[in-house]
Amino acid sequence: MLNIGLLGCGRIGQVHARTILRLSGARVAAVSDAVPAAAEALAAETGASVMSSEALIDTGDADAVVIGTPTDTHYDLIHAAAAAGKAIFCEKPVDMSADRIRDCIRAVEAAGVPFMTAFNRRFDPGFADLQARLAAGEIGEPELITILSRDPAPPPISYIRSSGGIFRDMMIHDLDMARFLLGEEPVQVFAVGSALVNPEIGAAGDVDTAAVTLTTASGKICQISNSRRAVYGYDQRVEVHGAKGLLRASNILENNVEAATETGFRTAPARYFFLERYEAAYRAEMASFVDAVTNGSAMTPDIHDGLRAQMLADAATQSWQEGVAVVLA
Repeated sequence: MLNIGLLGCGRIGQVHARTILRLSGARVAAVSDAVPAAAEALAAETGASVMSSEALIDTGDADAVVIGTPTDTHYDLIHAAAAAGKAIFCEKPVDMSADRIRDCIRAVEAAGVPFMTAFNRRFDPGFADLQARLAAGEIGEPELITILSRDPAPPPISYIRSSGGIFRDMMIHDLDMARFLLGEEPVQVFAVGSALVNPEIGAAGDVDTAAVTLTTASGKICQISNSRRAVYGYDQRVEVHGAKGLLRASNILENNVEAATETGFRTAPARYFFLERYEAAYRAEMASFVDAVTNGSAMTPDIHDGLRAQMLADAATQSWQEGVAVVLA
């Protein structure tokens, strides 16, 4: 039985705690949060102990930690957990700074502890199946990948100001998905962006509508589009065009009933909230982490995947700001 300490009892921490409750090979041993009431409520739900973050990391009651705290706390928590010999599951981004992520890599590798970066979309059943079939050669080599990711509504401006920008906060998931599907690293990034949804987002120094083109050394192309507004629901689609055909993963709808009348065909709207849309992905992600720690198998996506996605997000931000393509080493 893998004993897990949960750092952060907010929305994503609650998702992970409830997921762990459904796994036969793991339990929530302890929880910690800056808001005591949040920790106490989740402890009551899971049967865990409430501890400070320092005590939780140092205690022998936890074999692994889940870091679901604000991004600016990750660096110190990763270093402390690595020094304590704990396996680490960390929400994205690992840190807003690629150099600080490199520091974390050194700490994790020196300690020899497993580390998963929580890019949950890799574990979505549709996206995972698409990638497996692509890797098996069903449509030959990928040539053009299209990733669409659009939120139903923008977050509060207070969140925007501290988010690191749309490329680091929102598109980082899609940049990781691009790497997951391309099979080789992008070498050039070109980004454009506008504040079309809410001018206050532009005033805060960010954009709410963005597009990025990634190109690999062999010439493969990936196009990503993001929007902070999709009135029809949480829009998450992937399409891969290859030498022998096409693979497509479409939206998950509220239900799969289709109606046809004299006015045409109608389907249900897309699921509205990301926690509902990616419920299965969160379960598969945590199950993969627990299995890898328990069996000593390779952890994926690992901390290096977190760094590479952050480097792409940084390049996209630079490209948008300067209006030029950014070439990656």
